[in-house]
Amino acid sequence: MDALIIEGPAQLKGSVDISGSKNAALPLLFSSILFDEEIRFKNVPRLWDIETTLSLLETMGAEFSWEKDEGTISILPSIKTKMAPYEWVRRMRAGILALGPLVAKYGEAKVSLPGGCAIGARPVNFHIDAMKQMGISVEVEQGYIKAQVPKRISGAHIVFPQVTVTGTENLMILACHAEGATRIENAAQEPEIVALGEVLNRCGAKISGLGTPVLEIEARRLNPPVNPISIPPDRIETGTWISASVASRSELLIRNCDSAQLTSIIQAYRRLGTGIDVLSDGAQMKIRPPDRYEALELETAPYPGFPTDMQAQMLANLCLAWGKSRLRETIFENRFMHVAELRRLGAKISVQGNVAEVDGPSILQGAPMMATDLRASASLIVAALSAHGQTKISRIYHLDRGYQRLDRKLSALGARVTRIIE
Repeated sequence: MDALIIEGPAQLKGSVDISGSKNAALPLLFSSILFDEEIRFKNVPRLWDIETTLSLLETMGAEFSWEKDEGTISILPSIKTKMAPYEWVRRMRAGILALGPLVAKYGEAKVSLPGGCAIGARPVNFHIDAMKQMGISVEVEQGYIKAQVPKRISGAHIVFPQVTVTGTENLMILACHAEGATRIENAAQEPEIVALGEVLNRCGAKISGLGTPVLEIEARRLNPPVNPISIPPDRIETGTWISASVASRSELLIRNCDSAQLTSIIQAYRRLGTGIDVLSDGAQMKIRPPDRYEALELETAPYPGFPTDMQAQMLANLCLAWGKSRLRETIFENRFMHVAELRRLGAKISVQGNVAEVDGPSILQGAPMMATDLRASASLIVAALSAHGQTKISRIYHLDRGYQRLDRKLSALGARVTRIIE
């Protein structure tokens, strides 16, 4: 396994370009199942989760070409088997996104229950219950979801008991192939949902309410997109670079981003004391760390609230703030595993239930650490940038799932980062 060695404290200088969004790319890649013709994508990030998605599609019969340096992918679906096996789905929870397109296009699917990072339960029963409301027969046997359309997919009035991003994405696709209209309440509002919906609308769907908690969908015949599908910039990577700028107390220019998707993140970091200038109609941001960071209280929430995927990075930054900060995690019940690792650096963090309290500021000292999940990996890197001495972060394969060459980008900005094989 690979590990990173970081010499801190780091001083970053220059600008960084944001890669395409992992969370937008995955549902869009799976949506290629809906078509018979070749589908092209651009601005695709070079990530392990993209590799896993393409391998999964390949096991089902799809053919693809991936120009990794150019960020382009072409997929010829040609699906032969409607099964997403455990071997691949266990590697990332997003494998559940094969379910909706397979059932919509072929009327059947056998998809392994999801795997991925151990940050808490992300139940698929919301998907299953909603599919049953649409007339789809669904059973869970031997670790697989088996779905079949006995007669037809019917439009339905679906109310999710709690917000589910992948559930919303699967049901949007199914509703496009249903007889009659579908209404989804308590739908996810994330920009990734909007990106998928806009592509489906370009293909002939009629989806209204994108970006709101209520979606109205009328079934329409879908045609393959004529032009390549462009993956939007990754808002969580953007937030992570704000966090890295704060940790290293370095001015940084972030390019090729979409600041409109980061309202809650920008607000939180401004409350911390960070200067953030939005430039070029939101496509660039200049980050200006202050001399002193102020403690704050914050909680995660579904979009447009502060994202759970930025909780770990923010927690690392709060170690530098003066006073007592409180961060409440409302999305996942097991997403403070990085706290034990941050304590190894000298962070003063206590956890009670779903609330972490940080007493700051702490003078962090380099130490060996181990990543437990994707965003925890980023938080450990952020902390290492502000720590004194050498920090070694093991099991960074988690990082490579969701960040395109983060260590190389850091090195280009002047950080002393070395990737080694353990």
